[in-house]
Order: sequence, then C-alpha cells, then structure tokens
Amino acid sequence: MPEIHAARRARAQAKVAALDADAVLVTSPPNVRYLTGLASSNAALLLPAEGGPAEGGGLLATDSRYALAARRDCPDLELTIERFTELALAGAMTRRGMRRVGYEAHEVTVERHGALASSAEGITLVPFGHGIEDLRMVKDATEIGLLAAACRITGQALADVLPRIRPGLTELALAGELDHRMAELGAARPAFETIVASGPNGAIPHHAPCDRPLRRGDLITMDFGACYAGYHADMTRTVALGEPAGWQRDIYELVAAAQRAGCAAAQPGAEFGDVDAAARDLISAAGHGAHFQHGLGHGVGLEVHEAPLIGYGSTGKLEDCVPVTVEPGVYLPGQGGVRIEDVLIVGAGAAHAGHDHVGHEAPAAQILTTTTRELLAL
Repeated sequence: MPEIHAARRARAQAKVAALDADAVLVTSPPNVRYLTGLASSNAALLLPAEGGPAEGGGLLATDSRYALAARRDCPDLELTIERFTELALAGAMTRRGMRRVGYEAHEVTVERHGALASSAEGITLVPFGHGIEDLRMVKDATEIGLLAAACRITGQALADVLPRIRPGLTELALAGELDHRMAELGAARPAFETIVASGPNGAIPHHAPCDRPLRRGDLITMDFGACYAGYHADMTRTVALGEPAGWQRDIYELVAAAQRAGCAAAQPGAEFGDVDAAARDLISAAGHGAHFQHGLGHGVGLEVHEAPLIGYGSTGKLEDCVPVTVEPGVYLPGQGGVRIEDVLIVGAGAAHAGHDHVGHEAPAAQILTTTTRELLAL
C-alpha cells in the first residue's frame, strides 16, 4: 500500500519542517513500519522536511536480510542496504548538505547518539519528540480493519477455549491453549505474553501464568490478544469456575458497571482524566479505590501499549478514530480479582468497524472485542 505510506510520510514531513530541521531520522521499528510498510528488526528512515534539501519520499536503510522485502514493500523509497543502518544514514545526511536533523531521543540510546554525532559531521542533532507516535494515534480505515480482524481472532479463540477450562488445568496450560488457538485462527503471534491469573493470583494485575491448577470456586482472569498484520488486540475477561460466591459477584458487577461507564465516557473531545474518572469514581465510591491503582486504558495499534494513556494523571483529549482500551479492575489481596477490558474506536471511526455501539449519543464509540461481558460460570 505505497500510497497510504506516502500520505503518512507527507504528514510527518510537515512536522519536520515545523521543527526547522532538514530531516528526521526515524529509528523506532513501529514508526519505520508505519511510514514505509517495512516490518524489520533493523531499519531506519531518513525523512527530509517538506521543501528541505533533497526533498522526496526518504531514504530507507536496512540490512540484507530485509532487502527483498524492502524492494517489494517500499518501491517508492530510495533504498540503501547496510548492516549499520543509522551510521549509513548519518553519512547520507552529510553528503546531502543537511545541517539540522531531528532524531527520536526517546528511542535512541546514549551510545547510539554518540556514534551518530561522530558520524554526522557538521550536523546538529535535535530531539524530534514523539511526532510519529502522535500521528499514529488517529487510525485510518485500513488500520481499523486490521485491528478489528485481530480482535475477531481474539474473541473466537476465547469462545473455542472456554469449553476446555476445567479443574486441574494449569494456568500455563490455559495460556498455551489460548495462544495455540489464536495461531490456528490466523494470528502472527500473541500480541503480548498471555496472562492467566486464577484464584488468589487474580489479585496481581500482571501475574505471569504458573503451574497452579484451576480449582472450583476460582475467578480466572485471562488477558490476551492476537497480533494480526502488525496490529494488536488486547482483551481481558474474568470467568468463574463453578458457582461464584457473593463477594465474587459483587466485585464483578462493580467492575462491569465501571467498565460500561468508562466506555460511554470515551467520546471525541473527552479529557483523558475525565474518562478515567468515569470508571474510577464508581469503584472508589464502593470502597475499592485502593484496589484499583493502574490506569484505565491505553492506545493500541502497531504496539499493544501506545499513545494515548488514559489515567488519573493523564492530560489531553480523545479524538475521532483513536482506538483505546478500557480496563478497570478490582484486586483483593489473598482472595482474587476481576478485570474486564475491551478495545474500542472513538467517534466517527466506529463507522468502519461494524461492531457494538456504546454511549447514548450517535455514535460515541464502537467496541471491537465483542465477547460477552456477563459473568460466565463454567
């Protein structure tokens, strides 16, 4: 899809020009992929400013392992095949008469910066900030379609694995079942390390699955997702093994109500902190404020955790076509926990997704992870 990537680069070039720089050196792998279409563990892009020296689509550097893929996927880019991509592009900066070049300071290590500065003779390196990540927040129709596919795989995997959950199955085995089924359904890989937390382990939000066998009376939290064509799903469901106890139903219903409130609040123009508060205030009012201490959600896309961050200390406003998670939880040490998480598309982008609407205005957001949010007793 060279046209899509060319349009993205054009938007990025405007940001480079606003920095009064000749070019930006893009080194973050997700950002390189976003701007070029190349999925690589070793690639960098020298993107000139709009109207700057050597203006054009940019110079892409990668090594021989990705040469054929780069020629196939990036036909409109100038290509250089070098093992040390950043140093190769540093030389290109000098040859092209550049004087001021932005770089991704949040991604480049001190050691790499030193090597760049030594190789980019006569060039001033200036931090570019999170300019490409800011562009990536708002998704186009193609991206929303890929996210929706990742979420469909995730939901179907859970539907297929639920009948296999039984006493004696270990957390590790259940995580493996989910990962295996996602692969069978077309996932390139899990979006992140699958979390299965049963019984008292459910009080640990990011518990690593272990050899604990599932037992009747457990709440079981499963936090997992498929990565499809580079885009990441992220869904959490909590189920009961056997008839749930009263306290388990109580915290489940509380988290479900908080999650509905957070989803409904995720509208274009909403302050990040207000969306967080819509869910958090319900949990705090019920006396469980101390049992919900992580943020309410985050963006998803080429990374499973990307901008924006929705939390009690976050600043900024939601925009149309931004995919975010909403994932409140209540975690009771020594007893267990509940988390419910969905991926939703804010605002007008919902029209591309074809899934459930949330909110009372037309349409506030659309949920891509459509697995039931009712408490299932297995």
